[in-house]
Amino acid sequence: MRQYQETIFLRTAGRGLAEITGQVQAVLRDSGISDGLVTLHILHTSASLLIQENADPDVMYDLEQFFAGLVRDDPSLYRHTAEGADDMPAHIRGALTQTSLSIPVQNDRPRLGTWQGIYLFEHRIRPHDRKIAVHVLGE
Repeated sequence: MRQYQETIFLRTAGRGLAEITGQVQAVLRDSGISDGLVTLHILHTSASLLIQENADPDVMYDLEQFFAGLVRDDPSLYRHTAEGADDMPAHIRGALTQTSLSIPVQNDRPRLGTWQGIYLFEHRIRPHDRKIAVHVLGE
């Protein structure tokens, strides 16, 4: 059993989903591990990770609209407003989603379904620099 670790660095465009499947595949190629498990962990509390449909951009739009209705950017609702009106809503969005993903690896690729992609879900309104720790375990 071998291990490999790397960090993916990404500048987001602001609130919304950014597909990172290609970056994860590049790390898997670099790892030299063809079969095993890849774990992704975002190193932030106001962004998250998702596996989601990658075929229809309307899915991304609808997800963002759903979260906008679920978690409002109204600073009068929260005590934690030191970093702006979108900060506490970003933490709530992060709490409702995932900070880590574990995905099987087969033949040097994440084992995803036909329409699945790996996404960073940015919850802040402005662009941010994000880091994702990647750990690959296998043969």
